[in-house]
Amino acid sequence: MRIAIIGCGLIGNKRAKALGAHMLTACADAQHDRALSLAKSYPGCAALTAWRQAATHKDADIVVVSTTNDMLAPIALAAILAGKHVLLEKPGARNAAELEQVLGAARSAGVIVKVGFNHRFHPALLKAKEIVSSGDLGPLMYIRARYGHGGRRGMEREWRGNPAISGGGEMLDQGVHLIDLSRWFLGDFPDVNGHVATFFWDWPVEDNGFALLKTKAGQVAWLHASCTEWKNIFSFEIYGKVGKLHIEGLGGSYGVERLSWYRMLPEMGPPPTTIWEYPGEDRSWQAEFEHFIQCISEKRQPSGGLGDALAALQIVERLYAISK
Repeated sequence: MRIAIIGCGLIGNKRAKALGAHMLTACADAQHDRALSLAKSYPGCAALTAWRQAATHKDADIVVVSTTNDMLAPIALAAILAGKHVLLEKPGARNAAELEQVLGAARSAGVIVKVGFNHRFHPALLKAKEIVSSGDLGPLMYIRARYGHGGRRGMEREWRGNPAISGGGEMLDQGVHLIDLSRWFLGDFPDVNGHVATFFWDWPVEDNGFALLKTKAGQVAWLHASCTEWKNIFSFEIYGKVGKLHIEGLGGSYGVERLSWYRMLPEMGPPPTTIWEYPGEDRSWQAEFEHFIQCISEKRQPSGGLGDALAALQIVERLYAISK
């Protein structure tokens, strides 16, 4: 496959490293030095400043969009209309209405669009999904999850703090990962409650989001996304009737990725525990891209597609409406 990447910042570079044997044929960024820096590692790669040139590039089969949130939907639409498959960074758009246009265009064009929910491809979460699917945890009851970081000096002046660009704050940023993972394990949440608030950062978006989501069957996801978490944290607990899974850490500043399985005994009491650890490089980006390529080859919808992203955005918007 031949790839064009639009947006050559931190995430664009991570996406480039995940391409494996596939060819990066073009990259684009409004800051040309970023495009040049990325292109120089890939012989024959064109470094562009005009995103539309990359989105419609004649030599590209796939367009990877890793820009600010306000440009995700417009670029994805242009690429889809040019017949390209698209890997679109989360959350996919600033709001559900923008993403609905992308979804409609993708269906009409018959192309595959994957949204960047790479957390589904972390080994601890893949193993947890395997255990849940086997039935060894019993019927699921609820999920409790936290995800957060402590920010950085001047963060309030970055684009994420500008709602015209970002579309929202922490609930739209890290919160969509928690929502997406919860839907992956429990299904849809017709009942949405919660609150978003700005406690610390001097900006017009939320720095904390709290969600209480409920399925039709009454299962609950209790979620907290925060950028006032002074020690970075990822904690995702899945409670079944005969056991519990706890995924924590994502590598790097979040700590070693770990899955703990606590099996409930018939007599109850302290549970036998199995722990898997996954040290080293975060390979979720590569695993997600390989899954995307496989879906293109097999002409099937990916795990973490446009429908999943739309459902997550709709939940975030309901939380925003409730909080107003």
